[in-house]
Amino acid sequence: MCRNPSKYALLFLFLSLSGFIFLLRNIHTLESWNCHAISAFYQFQTRIHSSLMSVNLPTYNQNLTFCAHLGQKPFPEDKLEEHYLLDSIEWPGPPARFAPPSLRQTSDPVHSLFTILPHKERREWRIGDQLEALVQMHDYQGRPKHYGGDFLLARLHSPELGAGVAGTVVDHRNGIYSVLFPLLWVGSAQVEITLVHSSEAVAVLKHLREHRPDRVFFKSLFRLGFLSETTVCNMCLPSDQHSLCNYTDLYTGEPWYCYKPKILGCDTRINHAKGGYLKHLLTNKEALLFQSGVNIKVQIHASGKDRINVLPPEADDVEKENSSERTEPVKPKPSGYYFKDSWRPLGGTVMRHFNESAVITQCLRNKVINMYGDSTVRQWFEYLITLVPEIKEINLHSPKNVGPFMAVDTTHNILLKYRCHGPPIRFSTVLSSELRYVFNELDGLSGGPNTVVVLSIWAHFSTFPVEVYIRRLRHIRRALLRLLGRAPETLVVIRSANLQALDAEVSLYNSDWYSLQLDTVLKAMFRGMDVLMVDAWEMSLAHHLPHALHPPQAIVQNMIDMLLSYVCPVTKSRTK
Repeated sequence: MCRNPSKYALLFLFLSLSGFIFLLRNIHTLESWNCHAISAFYQFQTRIHSSLMSVNLPTYNQNLTFCAHLGQKPFPEDKLEEHYLLDSIEWPGPPARFAPPSLRQTSDPVHSLFTILPHKERREWRIGDQLEALVQMHDYQGRPKHYGGDFLLARLHSPELGAGVAGTVVDHRNGIYSVLFPLLWVGSAQVEITLVHSSEAVAVLKHLREHRPDRVFFKSLFRLGFLSETTVCNMCLPSDQHSLCNYTDLYTGEPWYCYKPKILGCDTRINHAKGGYLKHLLTNKEALLFQSGVNIKVQIHASGKDRINVLPPEADDVEKENSSERTEPVKPKPSGYYFKDSWRPLGGTVMRHFNESAVITQCLRNKVINMYGDSTVRQWFEYLITLVPEIKEINLHSPKNVGPFMAVDTTHNILLKYRCHGPPIRFSTVLSSELRYVFNELDGLSGGPNTVVVLSIWAHFSTFPVEVYIRRLRHIRRALLRLLGRAPETLVVIRSANLQALDAEVSLYNSDWYSLQLDTVLKAMFRGMDVLMVDAWEMSLAHHLPHALHPPQAIVQNMIDMLLSYVCPVTKSRTK
C-alpha cells in the first residue's frame, strides 16, 4: 500500500516537470514570434520613414514664371493697383546682351567716386538746406558706366552728435546718381554712400525671384500611429510629378500645397517647417557678382571732401522755405532722423522716451497688444517682457522662437500676445494647428480703444515674386478695414522692413534689394489708411550700428519708443 503512492508521486512529478518545460518552450516560442512580428513591423515602418525622409525636391520648368494663376481671381481694381505697384518698383538694368558681362565690366565700388556739389546760392550750409552728392560709377577697368540699376544706400551722419538721416538716391540711368539729404542738425555732417549690389547683380536677383521660388523649400510631417512621412511643400508645386495635398485657405484662396504622402492621407499633417535652401543657383560668372568685401555692401569714396559743417538757419531762410522761390526737382522726405542717438520723427508724432518699466506699464494699462508676423516683431515681444519684469510670460509649451507666446501683467491688466503669420514661414517647426493666417486672426478680434494690433510681415516673402506679397497684403488690408469698421478706435501699427547683414549666400535669399522692393509696396498699400508706421528701414539705415535682420538693442529701443508714443501720445495739456 505504501509503495504504490511513491510510484505515482514520482510519475506525477515527472509529468509536472515535463508539462512545465513544454509550457516554457511554448511561451518562449510565442514571445519569439511576437518579437519577430513587431520587429518586422518596425523595420517596415522604418524603411517607409527613411525612404520618405530623403525628400526628392521638385523640378521646376525654368521657362515658366511663377504660378501666376494661383489664388482667387483679382477684381479689376486690384489688378489695376497691382500694375501700379509693379511699375513703382520697376528697376533699371543692364542693356540687353547676348551674353552676361564679365566681372571687369561690372560696377566696382573702389573705382567709383562721389562728389559733394556746392550750394547753389551761397558758400555755407545751413539747416533747412538740401545737400546733393553726385556719384559716378566705374567698372573694374576704371571706365565710367553708361547705364544705371546699381543698388546704392546713402546716409548723412555725425558720429560726434549721434546724428544720422537716410538719403534719397536718384538713378539717372546713365551711370550717374544723385544723392539728396535734408540738413536737419547744426554741426558736422558726413556723407556715406554704399554699393550694396551692382546693376548686374540686381539683374541676377530679379531673375531668381521670378524663376526660382523653390530656392527656399518647405516640408511637412505626416503621422498616423507608428507611420510617419515627410514631403515637400510650397506655395506652388509642379503637379505633374506627384499628387498634391491642397491646404489653400478657403476664405481668401491663399494657396499652399504639399506633395501627398505615399501611404498616409492629407489630413494626417501635423506640422510645417523650413526644409532648407537650394545651393548652386548661380553660374561661375554670376557668382563673381556676389563677393563679400568686393561688391557686396562696399563704401564708395569721395573724390574730395566727404563732410560739411551745418550752421543754424538765418532769419530770411524761414521766409524762403515758405515761399515758392525755392523749388527742388526732388525733395527728400525722410520719416525721421537720429540726434543724440534718439529717433526724431518728422511726421508730426511727438517722440516720447520710455526708459523705465513703470512708465511702460502705465502706458499699457488695460491694453491688449496683439503682435502678428515674423521674428522681427517677435523681437519686440521679447524686448518688452525683458524690459518690464511685471509682464510675466505664460508657459504655453510653444516651441522656442516659434510661438505662439503670451505674457500678462495682472496688476495693470496688460495682455501681450505674439503669433507668427501663415505660410510661407521659415521657422524651424510650427504645429499645423497653430499655423494661421493674419487676416483670419484679425477677423476674430473685437477691437476697441484698448486693443493694439502690431504687424510685421515681409522677411519671409523675399524669395517669391512681388505679386505674392501684394496679394497677401491685400487680404490683410481688407481684414484691417473690417476691423476698423466695427471698432474704429482700434490702434494699428505696422513695422516696415529693415536692412540686414549680407554675404554671398544670404544675398540670394534675403538681399536688401528684395526687402526694399517689399518695403516700397508695403508703404504704398497702407498709405491713406488709419494705420501708423514704424519706419524700420530708415531707422536701420540712418543708425551707425551694423545692419542686422534683428537690429541691435539701441535701434529696437527707439522702435519701441515709437510704438509706445503711438499708444500713449503726448496730450495737449502735457505740451503746455
